[in-house]
This record gives sequence, structure tokens and C-alpha cells, in this order.
Amino acid sequence: MEYNIKIDKEKCIGCGACQAVCPDVFQLDDDGKAKSLFGSTDIECVKEAADSCPVQAIILEEEN
Repeated sequence: MEYNIKIDKEKCIGCGACQAVCPDVFQLDDDGKAKSLFGSTDIECVKEAADSCPVQAIILEEEN
């Protein structure tokens, strides 16, 4: 199963929790907001990062 990782830039506060939990997938962009790096297959890490986001800005969508 494949997932799309989306970040709601309006909600993101740039706290860096996602990057701390899953640095191979997330980093802070030039605007101080999180961005996802594509190509990760470690979905458990991504789910943990989404759960750690204090404002629920990380959205995982299953691809059909």
C-alpha cells in the first residue's frame, strides 16, 4: 500500500517534531514550515511523526 504525505502549511507551526521523529522523511523548509521528502517506505515512522505533530498538520492519504 502506498501513501501520499501532505502537510497543511496553514496549520504547521514549524516546531520540528516531525523532523525529530522521522528525519529521513521530514525537514523544515526555508519558510520554517515542515516539508516531506518523497521516497520513504518507512510508513511507521511517518505515522509516528503525524501522531507527534501538535497541530495535526501531517496528513496521510492511502493511494488506491
